[in-house]
Amino acid sequence: MKVVLPGGTGQVGTILDRALTAAGHEVTVVTRRPVRAHDIGWDGATLGRWAAAVDGCDVVINLVGHSVSCRYTAENLRAMMDSRVDSARVVGEAIAAAARPPRVWLQMSTATVYAHRFDAAHDEATGVIGGSEDGVPDYWAYSVEIAKNWERTQAEAPTPATRKVALRSAMVMSPDRGGVFDVLSRLVRLGLGGPVAGGAQYVSWIHDEDFVRAVEFLIARDDLDGPVNLASPGPLPHRDFMRALRTAWGVPLGLPATRWMAELGAFALRSDTELLLKSRRVVPGRLRSAGFTFACPEWQSAATSLVRRARPARLPDPGPTEAGTT
Repeated sequence: MKVVLPGGTGQVGTILDRALTAAGHEVTVVTRRPVRAHDIGWDGATLGRWAAAVDGCDVVINLVGHSVSCRYTAENLRAMMDSRVDSARVVGEAIAAAARPPRVWLQMSTATVYAHRFDAAHDEATGVIGGSEDGVPDYWAYSVEIAKNWERTQAEAPTPATRKVALRSAMVMSPDRGGVFDVLSRLVRLGLGGPVAGGAQYVSWIHDEDFVRAVEFLIARDDLDGPVNLASPGPLPHRDFMRALRTAWGVPLGLPATRWMAELGAFALRSDTELLLKSRRVVPGRLRSAGFTFACPEWQSAATSLVRRARPARLPDPGPTEAGTT
């Protein structure tokens, strides 16, 4: 299978590139900074020679988007919007112009499209789209507009021969450096992994192996299109999420943080508190109805497996053993 990955050098792209290549597929990564043999360059907004890779491929998985791990300034919010909409538009143009278009286009989206809510879970059929909640910062609505425009751009692309799926993904948990699991684990090991602002807000997540399996499932299922939630069936309150992560790392305590402390920490890390404070209670309705089974449906066992994979990379080199010296 020939797979084209625009934006394939970020955390999620790295996960998919690694897994699909290991499975024997031919992967082409479309990136602003091509350095490897299977990379090809583009600017994320205009057609170019990269479009030749789309013509004749089997699958396009567009992951492009300015990182959300930043201060939500007007400039950064605009960059988030433009990078997502422009890339989706030009990927659609490349598919529309292809003599042999791919049979499926998976477009990254986000579970942030759903409303900040505690009382019920969002699936694709009954979930409430956000943007009009009371008592939340006004700029949170802009994040929802980004997601809506992202999905709308894909849906309106004139690609009748190509099935289109919007991946409303929760946070993808992997032990790769710089990802959300790595950042949260660092806080836990520093003793700072307690609940934030009381910890009642829900955390939706998906184990990286289940994310890959869900992508493969959606590629194979010709009967599935439109928005699909990529999230574990076990979202849980932040306080329980962090307690399970502390248990997995063997750290008994974590200092709690108030809202203003979270604001200070986010400012220091050049990030934004929406990532911590918005309640994302999302469940995989369409995946489960279609028969997909999760290998890691519960966070405690998922966290334990991720910590097991992360530990070797963080253990110091013990140096040569007696048997290894010459």
